[in-house]
Amino acid sequence: MADRFYGKKDQVLVELLLGTGMPKNVAMTLAFLRKKEETTSTEIETITELRQPEVSLAMQELRRRKWVIKRDIKKEGKGRPVHAYKLAIPFEKIVETLEKEEKKRVERIENNIEQLKNMV
Repeated sequence: MADRFYGKKDQVLVELLLGTGMPKNVAMTLAFLRKKEETTSTEIETITELRQPEVSLAMQELRRRKWVIKRDIKKEGKGRPVHAYKLAIPFEKIVETLEKEEKKRVERIENNIEQLKNMV
């Protein structure tokens, strides 16, 4: 098995990502990818204890955001193709993107509250 995933720091990271509104499967997958140069969906499933469909949906979201890139691994014989995944950009850049999104969300909330006050 690769390096241990569920240390206290990993749990805190997942909780912080969840706090941004990120779905649990995406947060766990992103936290795991942060520690790996490259990995497979099977390894993500094993280490995070997420089911295959949860990892697949997480990868779709992470690829949609252009945070993860996929590489096909040549495989002998028949069966499902194997894909390798890695972060497309440094984790720090992902945090910067989340920071911008969260600041916009706070602005919207503050704006809504101001408008509500004006309705009274």
